[in-house]
Amino acid sequence: MNIIIDVKEKELDVEVKVSGEIDAYTAPKLRERIYSFSEQEGIKMIIDLSDVNYMDSTGLGVFVGIFKNVRANNGEFKLIGLSNRLIRLFEITGLADIIDINSKIEGGIQ
Repeated sequence: MNIIIDVKEKELDVEVKVSGEIDAYTAPKLRERIYSFSEQEGIKMIIDLSDVNYMDSTGLGVFVGIFKNVRANNGEFKLIGLSNRLIRLFEITGLADIIDINSKIEGGIQ
């Protein structure tokens, strides 16, 4: 149960690539690594989950917290590359109606 978190930052654009599993063990590592970005006014955060093969409710909680913080600071938050299983998880919980889980990236850091 490991997680790899790769962050690319350019001014107010932050791209995060997550690989592995997001569960009770790894979710705190993810939160610790990226939460501070969500506190920046006007941040644009894109999180790529295309290499995440498992996520539980702890992972959902991390993303909800970061999403709320980004929005409170007038920023944008998007999750991309979700597998059908992860999309279903967001749909079942109703989070797909709140958080942008678009599967395609538009723009991004050059």
